Amino acid sequence: MDYITAKEASEKWGITTRRVQVLCAQNKISGAIRFGNTWAIPRQAIKPEDRRRKRAKE
Repeated sequence: MDYITAKEASEKWGITTRRVQVLCAQNKISGAIRFGNTWAIPRQAIKPEDRRRKRAKE
């Protein structure tokens, strides 16, 4: 299986590297593996849906 880093995934998905790391830690990215301080994410992994709450429009 081919892997990419959290930084590469963040560029691919248009989100921050830190957000990718959090998603990995929460097991939201299928197949992500941690090696020390680095996350290895399958190249074919799909960006998880953003389920965080949004503010109500005023």
